Amino acid sequence: MRILFLADNYPPESNAAASRVHERAALWVQEGHEVTVITSAPNFPEGKLYAGYRNRLVQRERIDGVDVIRVVTLIMPNKGVYLRIADFLSYMVFSTLAGAFLRRPDVVVATSPQFFCAVAGWMVSKLKRRPFVFELSDLWPASIRAVGALKNRRVLRWVERMELGLYRKSTQIVALTGAFREDLVSRGIDPAKITVIRNGVDGSRYSPGPKNVELARKLGLEGKLVVGYIGTHGMAHALEGVLEAAELLRDDRRVAFLLVGTGAKREELLRKRDERGLSNVVMLPSQPKESIVEYWRLCNVSLVHLKDDPVFKTVVPSKIFEAMAMGLPILFAGPEGEASSIIEQEGCGVCVPSERPQVLADAVLHLLEDPELVSQLSAASARAAKDQTRQQQATEFLAVLRPIAGRQSAEPSKQVSSKESTLV
Repeated sequence: MRILFLADNYPPESNAAASRVHERAALWVQEGHEVTVITSAPNFPEGKLYAGYRNRLVQRERIDGVDVIRVVTLIMPNKGVYLRIADFLSYMVFSTLAGAFLRRPDVVVATSPQFFCAVAGWMVSKLKRRPFVFELSDLWPASIRAVGALKNRRVLRWVERMELGLYRKSTQIVALTGAFREDLVSRGIDPAKITVIRNGVDGSRYSPGPKNVELARKLGLEGKLVVGYIGTHGMAHALEGVLEAAELLRDDRRVAFLLVGTGAKREELLRKRDERGLSNVVMLPSQPKESIVEYWRLCNVSLVHLKDDPVFKTVVPSKIFEAMAMGLPILFAGPEGEASSIIEQEGCGVCVPSERPQVLADAVLHLLEDPELVSQLSAASARAAKDQTRQQQATEFLAVLRPIAGRQSAEPSKQVSSKESTLV
């Protein structure tokens, strides 16, 4: 089967979408399928081009057997929704143009959260006269409304109309959560065309292991209960509440907070941490994917934090599955919804309301003073990870693609040679 996948983010970017799309595509290639991904030059999340790359009209490379085509975009820092939308629109235009010149695939897939990527996928599917699958990983634009990033009601209504139109035009929708499916059905989308495939984790990359004692000593974390948040520092995560909880615990030398990542709110969070003199909060920039496990292993508890807004009842952050694979208890601070239900069902963590610093601080102290509970939650987390693998997700996704790919799915896969891989 020849699969054409459109994704705005892709390795060496290491955010959840990039990892999900790449790890799954690499598994499909191992099973004999031909996968091409149209993406942009790596620049997320800071809007700065990664070393070794140029923002050229078209550039092509092969990563783990996946044919990766990078198109030019308006690379913008993540400092305003309209700048980001300009970036998204440029990707939509140039990825559509690139897709028009590619060999005809059996099926076209595009992923959110920014649905202009899905618009491009739908347009390419029309040009190639092939079925279109929309992978829904975020209710965008509902999420940008929830964080107040876009307040223009006219623009929001226009975007929402486009969103609903895409759902209706899709041959199939793959939703990452059951709550996404319920939302779409409530808005009139045919439930028969929606399949729920929950996110997963690459167990070969994330696994429990000993702490790096030297690194822990260097960061001042030795001998402490380390509550770790590893991921994007964005508007949806309300990490100001974590700083307030840390301030409540500043005199307890047994506890430290480790925040690793970058995002639109990181500089503001750094400034607030320094202004308050929170020596119990260690903040580090994003780390290479190859070494991120070392930082996970510094943690005793994995913190998942979301803004207190109903739209975030529907999301299941990927760091939940990463924490499971690391065998870490999860401290979830967010609206009661699908994510909290998974944690409670698996018995692998503690759930508290979001944006309640005192409640969060109390939960940390509870875990500190009950090591037996921490041990029980850790064991449950490791058990739960066995049912949340990337391989399982890749297999379920293929089961969606095969029936709709038509007769072309029966054609033998032909790997593109290096000589054939020049796009003109």
